[in-house]
Formats: sequence, structure tokens, C-alpha cells
Amino acid sequence: MSEQTARRGGTVWALVITSVAGFMAALDNLVVTTALPSIRKDLGGALDDLEWTVSAYTLTFAVLLMFGAALGDRFGRRRLFLVGLTIFTGASAAAAMSTGIDALIAARAVQGVGAAIMMPLTLTLLTAAVPAARRGMAYGIWGAVNGLAVASGPLIGGSLTEHVSWHWIFWLNVPLGIALLPLARLRLAESHGTGAPLDIPGTLLASSGLFGIVYGLVRGPAVGWTAPLVLTGLFAGTALLTAFVLYSLRAKNPMLPMRLFRSRAFSGINAASLLMFLGMFGSIFLLSQFMQGVLGYSPTEAGLRMLPWTGMPMLVAPVAGILSDRIGGRPVVAAGLFLQAAGLGWMASVVDPGVSYAAQLPALIISGVGMGLFFAPAANLVMSSVRATEQGIASGANNALREVGGALGIAIMSSIFSSQGGYESAQTFVDGLQPALVTGAAVVAVAGAAALLIPRNRAALSTAASSTEEPTPALDPIAG
Repeated sequence: MSEQTARRGGTVWALVITSVAGFMAALDNLVVTTALPSIRKDLGGALDDLEWTVSAYTLTFAVLLMFGAALGDRFGRRRLFLVGLTIFTGASAAAAMSTGIDALIAARAVQGVGAAIMMPLTLTLLTAAVPAARRGMAYGIWGAVNGLAVASGPLIGGSLTEHVSWHWIFWLNVPLGIALLPLARLRLAESHGTGAPLDIPGTLLASSGLFGIVYGLVRGPAVGWTAPLVLTGLFAGTALLTAFVLYSLRAKNPMLPMRLFRSRAFSGINAASLLMFLGMFGSIFLLSQFMQGVLGYSPTEAGLRMLPWTGMPMLVAPVAGILSDRIGGRPVVAAGLFLQAAGLGWMASVVDPGVSYAAQLPALIISGVGMGLFFAPAANLVMSSVRATEQGIASGANNALREVGGALGIAIMSSIFSSQGGYESAQTFVDGLQPALVTGAAVVAVAGAAALLIPRNRAALSTAASSTEEPTPALDPIAG
């Protein structure tokens, strides 16, 4: 009985620690957006500088996710988790104490480094601590907390800025980080990946390629898609990622083995994740502006009215996790994506300069239920589609694709918005918003179709995971 109690206690602690850490990293993706006017008033800086307070975090976070996961696999996942958490907490304090815009941008970039090390390891450490039969429920809670961070980023940022000070959007991380560090050291078990040496050429190619693409995507809407640095970033990034794939097909110990994509489960869930975040982030980005710029809500009021969509994962994701344990993740993920697409399509049909909140509410709820059904089973599918020793890099790759999808969504949907409408009046805003939302709905529907490529049941998933393995000696416990 004592052993069972200890196991349960370890599971609960792992769930608490990894969920709170994931919340901190995900929150800082969006928390700054509503504080930008106050930051500019205090620290000065041009519009371009303010954009970099958001982009600096996005860049380092997205670019280093796979590298952070690879470091954890090589040197110990708990050890690197502690390193990432320490960097993130220290950089949060530095951001809160910044006295100039350049210092804030630098602190935000370092925050992204810490989050990139920490975030993919939260899922790996949680997987190691939770029995296989209960992972769906654990992923559901983890996904709900991460979904809450996405939901509450603008709301927390707006509320703290409006009622206290923008500094507190960064101070908030410091006590949480200080509390988590000893808990993680004492309560999380250490684990490693394959033990293979770091893939330096692959790391450089992947990181450089992701940097070019994400840089181009985050700067394109601000400076124009034909700007030399934007075009250079996009084309060079694409070339470097192509070189990364070709290199990884031949390397002995690649950072991301390309054979993983032979698994329908791994390929399907990663394609679905990229497309889901593309449609979702782009839609949230424009709808939050619609509620404030057209309907006249304050940042806090807009955040509260978005909660039926963005906060729904807190209620739905744990249930989705339990369902995925019982019937498998494929139908739950697919249903969630098609509901999200339906909600976006509904919203596109009702947006109008004078639309009431009651008319928007059904679309927000449907989209929120869809988002909640996606998060937990998606995490389960990613982790169950690969070998245990490769779960770290699988988590890193999935998180990187999500970040690229989010940046791509904002870029694409902003471009559609600008080409069809603009900020000149409420009606021109709606003229641009509607086709952007239709595009978002179509992209998320394609994500649902990609999810249908995933094998139907656990037995097929196990076979798919086994098919990603290289030939191994008979004494290898995975092979035998």
C-alpha cells in the first residue's frame, strides 16, 4: 500500500509541477500584447521596438524547442527542466525590472530560451510519472492548464496593466518559479533519452531554419512581405530546413529521426497540430481586436467575453483525456477539430459592426469545446506514437510545429484581413475579418481530416510506434 501511495503522490506532484511550468511558458506567449501601450508610455520606443517585446520571446522559444528537448534527452530531463525553469524565472525578474525598451527585449529573448528548454520536457516528465492507463486524464489536466494560459494571456495582461502595473505580468512568474524549483528537484524522477551524442550539425540546421522562417513570419505583417530581411528569412529558412531533412535521413544519430514520420500516428497528429494552431491563433488574434476596436470593449472586458471559447478547455480537456483513455485519441481529436472549424465558420457568418454578444456566444462555445477536445488526446497521441526514449524530441518537434503554426496563422490571416479590409472603419474591419475567419475554419477542417489519418486503436498505434524503430538486437527490451 505504501508503494502505491508513493506512486500516486509522485503522479500528483508531477502533474502539478509540469502543469504550472507549462502554464508559465504558454502564458508569456500572449500576456504582453495588451500591455504594449503602457510599456511604451513608461519605457518609450517606437512601434517596431514594441513589436519586438512580443517577437523576441516567440523567436527564441520556437527556434530552440527541439534543441531544448535534445539537451534533456542527453543530459537528463529533470536536470535540464531545472535549468530551463531557472533561466525563465531569472529572465522574468529581469523583464519586470527593465528600465529601458532594449533591456526588456533582451530579457524577453532570454525568457524564450528558458521556456524552450522547459516546455517540451514538461510532457516527457509527466509521461514518465503517470501509469499508461491514466495518461489520458493526466494529459487532459495538463492540456487544460496550458489552454487556460492561452485563454487568459490577454485577460491577465490587460487586468494587471489596467489595475496594477505592467511590471506584474513578469513578476507573476517569479514566485511560481521559486516555488517550483525545489519541488521539481525533490519530486520529479530523472530520466534520459537514447544516450546518443548531441547532433550538432542537425541542431544548427534546424535552429537556423526555424529562425529564418519564424523571423519572416513575425516581421512580415509589420514591415511588409517584400522587405529584404523578410524574404531572406523565409527563403533561407526553407532551404536550411530542407537541408536538415536531407541530413537527418543520412545521419547516424539525428536529432529528429525522419523515420518517425513513417508512423501515420506521428505524421497525422503533427500535421493536425500545425494546422490547428494556424487557424486558432490567427482567429484569436483578429477577434480580440474586433471586440476591442469595433465593439468597444476594454482589454479586460474583451478577455472575459472570449472565455467561453478560450477558457472552455479547463472544463472539457480533462473529460477529453478520460474519453481518449477509453475510446482512443483519434475520434476525440477529429471531433474537436471539426467542432472548432464549425465554430469559426459560425462566427464568420455573424460578425457585424453591431453584432450582439448573444449572437456570438454559440460560436464561441462550440469553438471552445472543440479546442478542449483537441489538447489532451493530441498530447497522448504524440507521446504514444514513438518509443519512450524518443518522447522528448517528439514533444519538442510537436511544440515547435505548433509555434510555427501559430506564427503562420497570424501572418496569413493578417494578410487576408489587410487585402480585403482594414482599420479605417468598423465595416472595413469586418470586411477583412470575415474572409480571414472563413480561411481559419477551412484550415482547421483540413486539420480534422489529417487527424483521421491516425490509426484507429491502441493496437495500431503500438504497431505504428514499433515501425519507427531501427533494427535492434534481440536483447533490446523494446525489440524483444
